Amino acid sequence: MDGLPETIRQLRAVPHAPWRMRVRRVAVILTSSRSGSTLFKTALARHPGIASLDGEAEPFLAMSGNGFGYDPDCSSDAIARLRNADTLADDIFDGLVVPGESAAPLPELKERWRKRLLLQFPALFAQGAAYVQLERALDEALLFSRSPEAPGERELQHAVLSAVFWREPWRLDYYDGGHGPGQRRPFSEAAKIEEPPFVSPAMHARHFTEDDAAGKILLFKTPSDAYRAGLYEQLFPHAEVRYVHLARSAAASVNGLMDGWLSPIGFHAHDMQRHGITLGISGYSEQCEGGHRWWKFDLPPNWRNYVAAPLEEVCLNQWLSCHRHIIDSGVAALPVRFEHFLSDPAGVLARSCEWLGLPPLPSSPELAVTMATEEPAPGRWRKRSDQLLPLVQREEVADMMHTLGYGRAPEQWS
Repeated sequence: MDGLPETIRQLRAVPHAPWRMRVRRVAVILTSSRSGSTLFKTALARHPGIASLDGEAEPFLAMSGNGFGYDPDCSSDAIARLRNADTLADDIFDGLVVPGESAAPLPELKERWRKRLLLQFPALFAQGAAYVQLERALDEALLFSRSPEAPGERELQHAVLSAVFWREPWRLDYYDGGHGPGQRRPFSEAAKIEEPPFVSPAMHARHFTEDDAAGKILLFKTPSDAYRAGLYEQLFPHAEVRYVHLARSAAASVNGLMDGWLSPIGFHAHDMQRHGITLGISGYSEQCEGGHRWWKFDLPPNWRNYVAAPLEEVCLNQWLSCHRHIIDSGVAALPVRFEHFLSDPAGVLARSCEWLGLPPLPSSPELAVTMATEEPAPGRWRKRSDQLLPLVQREEVADMMHTLGYGRAPEQWS
């Protein structure tokens, strides 16, 4: 990994965009992992007044020398002092898109795909021959997007990935909604900057422009932002930053976290062996390939207390730590429960738009499930009720559930 981020930075060749001081409005979804935040953010990002990233800002923090493993002062996902703010802003401006009806111009699409793939497979595409092959595959695949018979968004994304990885189709499994053949291969890349499941660039969206800096709301969603109070105020000092606090019940979130930790192909956040740490998380490390190496999801400030804990305790701590830090930060935030969003998406999105100072969405939301190990469904956590019920009934968890607006009856937890 030494030197690789700099190589990728040079290959990506992101242009400087001196618009940081022009940004006037920012919206941040604060949440814990596996709380439905990707689904909520994707629906909200369809608003024409919003610009958002295809994924999260985490890879750009890494590329600008911020965060665990990149900033020597960071011992967890918490970031108190932002480094290289202009470099980070350049990457963010380069990655922001605004929703549109038609496919973006071919040169723009190629650039977005090229830069995204370099974050996903840096060790692979840093090699000269592989990089040349990537450029050629993108040129050929993206011509298909201009055909009158071109299919929808997901089909186009799959066509591009199939062309890029035609010799290694199993790599498609590392993408959200992966389509690789046969049994899924456990994630075992030598290096990565983006966290799998990888996202694909939106095909029907236009690139962010200088005029958008002052005119659009910049929307961000990363669960680790729960530990980063004031980060966006440092990054965009002339902007009003508004927050939405998205919650999901402890039972549902912890169940989703456990599913993610046990997934062979996704949510690999931190390679702990690079830091001389071997994980011994029971229920995970001994039964999953890479389980002694990969920490999944967010890395709370107290993570060292959990490197040898049972998996359910690790996941409960991730849920509890995120919401504690959000509440302790004291930021004014619109409270949203994911369960309410699923039952009344139009109503919740209307309240969210009003909170952000936007008119309602022009059309009813379509909830496209992303980054999920299973389709959202009521009561999925009950498959682990023997493990989860004792955890959720602990006093500190029950108190947090009450603070977030949940009752003690399991029927309310979805």
